[in-house]
Amino acid sequence: MSFMKQSWPLRSAMALAMGIVAVAFPSTVCAAPPTTPNGLVIPGLAPGSTSVPWNIVILLTLLTLLPALLLAMTPFVRILVVFHFLRQALGTQGTPTNQTLIGLALFLTYFIMQPVGADVYQTAIVPLQNNQITALEALDRGAVPLRRFMLKYTRQKDLALFVELAKEPRPRRPEDLSMRVVIPSYILSELKTGFQIGTILFFPFLVIDLVVASITTSVGMMQLPPVVISTPLKILLFVMVDGWNLVVGSLMKSFY
Repeated sequence: MSFMKQSWPLRSAMALAMGIVAVAFPSTVCAAPPTTPNGLVIPGLAPGSTSVPWNIVILLTLLTLLPALLLAMTPFVRILVVFHFLRQALGTQGTPTNQTLIGLALFLTYFIMQPVGADVYQTAIVPLQNNQITALEALDRGAVPLRRFMLKYTRQKDLALFVELAKEPRPRRPEDLSMRVVIPSYILSELKTGFQIGTILFFPFLVIDLVVASITTSVGMMQLPPVVISTPLKILLFVMVDGWNLVVGSLMKSFY
């Protein structure tokens, strides 16, 4: 089955990954447009290049950087920070495991970014495959949905900081900012938001810890660590209120 016949979610995810790599490394992606050894020209790229091995090496190198780009340009950071705070508040140490939390965060990130990937696919990848636009034009079109998404959740204070550090002129509108300003500003904003949500999650469990510690101390149970009693109580409370549904639901609603 050809790429065009694959499922729509898979095409959106692939388009989003291609868009992230292209936006982060535009000069590398567009510098050496290759052709295949049998003479097949890649749509939107100039024919005549014979540096296919080097393009493969560059492409594989960029793919190794894709996880870092995923962290930088998606909600993955906010979700993972909140999950970490939640596990610390429950006091369950390594449960759920890091792999479980990362996997859940990854699929929640995909759920949120799927419309953005679909937008990138329709506005940039499809015209490029049909030879209607060049690779540079596809890059410009694909960057628009990503920039729009990141600017929606970026604080003005963080944008102003990196505009000042970059010594760039003040833009007329946020959409005119370069990606070197938008990406770090977006990461700072996501970290702040993640810490804010994590702090709110911490308070109910902190109250339980304080109450249990006060009771055990007042009755003279000095040899029994309060965490032995408070941890089951916190887990019981979290299960009774359907905590995972509430946490994940609140996280997802913060992006809509």
